[in-house]
Amino acid sequence: MNKYENKNRIYLSSPHMSEEGYEMQYIQEAFDTNWIAPLGKNVNEFEKDFASRVGAKHAAALTSGTGAIHMALKAAGVGKGDIVFCQSLTFSATANPIIYQNAIPVFIDSDYETWNMNPKLLEEAFEKYPQVKAVLVVHLYGLSTDMDKIMDICNKHNVTVIEDAAESLGTYYKGKHTGTFGEYGIFSFNGNKIITTSGGGMLVSDNEERIEKVRFWATQARDKARHYQHSELGYNYRMSNVVAGIGRGQLKVLDQRLAKKKYIFEFYKRELGNLDGVQFMPINKWNEPNCWLSCLTSKRKVSPIDIMEALEKENIESRPVWKPMHMQPFFAEYDYIGTDVSEKLFQNGICLPSDTKMTDEDLGRIVEIIKKLWRG
Repeated sequence: MNKYENKNRIYLSSPHMSEEGYEMQYIQEAFDTNWIAPLGKNVNEFEKDFASRVGAKHAAALTSGTGAIHMALKAAGVGKGDIVFCQSLTFSATANPIIYQNAIPVFIDSDYETWNMNPKLLEEAFEKYPQVKAVLVVHLYGLSTDMDKIMDICNKHNVTVIEDAAESLGTYYKGKHTGTFGEYGIFSFNGNKIITTSGGGMLVSDNEERIEKVRFWATQARDKARHYQHSELGYNYRMSNVVAGIGRGQLKVLDQRLAKKKYIFEFYKRELGNLDGVQFMPINKWNEPNCWLSCLTSKRKVSPIDIMEALEKENIESRPVWKPMHMQPFFAEYDYIGTDVSEKLFQNGICLPSDTKMTDEDLGRIVEIIKKLWRG
């Protein structure tokens, strides 16, 4: 049996349509007009609606967040041999597109205050690599990077900032949406994200010319000619009209999903926050997170693997915090600026089930399983 057919399993964060069925209206419209290709009204309207929601001027709907990072790097002029600073504590999809562009990643450690890129270490990286082409920051698990500090440093060095906001749709830093501070911001609609199109991504920017260029590249770089003509290398990255229809419907329930994610986080924090050695991911006064995943660290009596194994015995999914890029075999040859913060968060961290379909009964069962481990 496919694991997604197991109705009794509790997932980390699984995809689902809105109960109101908003998506079907736009999907049906695509079928009625027989407009299924990677163009059409749904794509155009999803881009407009999304840009408006996050406070960006322009957006390009693409097939994935990874593709959006790739296009952002290309739009920023990153090419062969260029250096890109990249947060180490992240998923590999953040770093892989740097390699697609034949560029060189330099990984930077996090701090405990944000779990994201450490501004002091970013300064240190600039001293070592003043020729850097771009800085790729991440808003991990919906926690905002300290963007004022990051932007001040990058503006001083006149370097392009790309924000990986794949996990932070609905997260605000000092009242401004993450993904809109740098030159480019990227978002993901993968199946486990806070809203999903099953797969898909969005690139946002206030630079209209660059977004238009990304749309061109993402549609196989087809020149304006009667015949098929290509003067540049193109990519098959454009979102389809049907998938965009799902996105338009999902966007209508974003506020509901955000509210439920925060409810889940507060439930866990209230019930588990006093356990010996447990610390939850940091919520700063300037950060309004979306709580995409509820994460904690456990450093004393009970290890993360103890928690994961206890939950798995009850058919409940959880997982470790991301393994840092500088610890990954593929990226081991690249430089790393930092100490052991990312490693410690990986070793001591766990992502608890955060599916918005969970009931209070589900949450109660999860916390009781975990509390039993402390009772011995």
